[in-house]
Amino acid sequence: MKVTEINKLGQPLAVMLPMIMLGTLSWAQGEQPKPTIAKIEGNIFRPAKLQPTDAMMENLKIAEGFEITAVAEGLQAPRMLALAPGGGIYVTRRAPFNDVHLIRDADGDGVLEVKDRLVTLPDVHGIAVRDGKVYLAAIRDLYVADIAGDGTFSEMRKLCDDLPDAGQHPNRTIEFSPEGELFLSVGSTSNDAPEPNKESATMLKVSLDGKKREIYATGLRNTIGFAWHPINKRFYGMDHGIDWLGDDSQREELNELKPGLNYGWPFVFEDGKHNPSRDPAETTGKTRAEYAAECEAPVGTYTAHSAPMALLFPTAKFFADEVAGDGLVTLHGSWNRGTASGYEVVRVRLGKDGASATFHPFISGFFLENEKGQFGRPCDLIEDRDGSVLMSDDSGGRVYRIKRK
Repeated sequence: MKVTEINKLGQPLAVMLPMIMLGTLSWAQGEQPKPTIAKIEGNIFRPAKLQPTDAMMENLKIAEGFEITAVAEGLQAPRMLALAPGGGIYVTRRAPFNDVHLIRDADGDGVLEVKDRLVTLPDVHGIAVRDGKVYLAAIRDLYVADIAGDGTFSEMRKLCDDLPDAGQHPNRTIEFSPEGELFLSVGSTSNDAPEPNKESATMLKVSLDGKKREIYATGLRNTIGFAWHPINKRFYGMDHGIDWLGDDSQREELNELKPGLNYGWPFVFEDGKHNPSRDPAETTGKTRAEYAAECEAPVGTYTAHSAPMALLFPTAKFFADEVAGDGLVTLHGSWNRGTASGYEVVRVRLGKDGASATFHPFISGFFLENEKGQFGRPCDLIEDRDGSVLMSDDSGGRVYRIKRK
């Protein structure tokens, strides 16, 4: 394998690694094992982090008829968002901050200038609000608290403390279904190694008292962003692809999430492609073809290593005169690719059958090619009360508002 590292100045740093030769265990009795030989070129390019300026904002390209403005700054690393029942927005910040803020507009000028820290919890990340309660997810813990009239929280109550260990993907996200069921995404602990804990690399459904949970879907490397479609009512999630399969593999996947199904990770991806470094026979006894036949294919794919973060299906208010039901996906940005991918927001259009999807540019330009740097990494998305969409940026430390002109 050839690995080329590109430093922040865009200068390549090359490292030569031996070709992968992997003996498989999926041979018939009496036959000699046949080696799998794969040659893959991997790249590392971590763009320089730039502080956003007005001139950089002018560089952004946004779909016709829409505009984007910063409504909160100086948050350092805002991650997940939720509407506060009494007005304002909840913002979580993971380590080293480990806290939840309530940000609000006190003087009516459209800027969320008041920032109140409500609670500090180790590794807090996911947040969901329903029926006067806030739910917060950390690596192994799920919490709940009552919300007061001013948006503050009562004392946190721990619902469970035995979620899977962190590993490579520690950022748990939680959302409520339209029926009020609580779903929690657990990412994989590694890039592509089979998991010892059956709850890793899954979507879980958790009872509101935290006492019961079930595995809803498996084979999901890291489905941080998931949502329910407002028209066809189906459940969709954006999954992160495997690293180190080359610049253009594995593509990011949009899956329709169905109970009891396997979405392939770590052995199968995209439309039945096989991960050359992992043979399912070693842990399942099935050949690659047998295993692939049991996996659900994605409804759509997007550029590899873009790192999808949030999936939102806004109401008809947002897209207004256009066909309702389109979605938005934030793409946090690549590191395992020679040329940058992500650092953008894309629009998702589902086919009439809900089983196919296409992706279209919506907001781009947070990556500056001439400077080999980025001034924003789109993170979470929520719809505000007026039908506009709020987006967090955990690199630039901002929250943006996206709305029609």
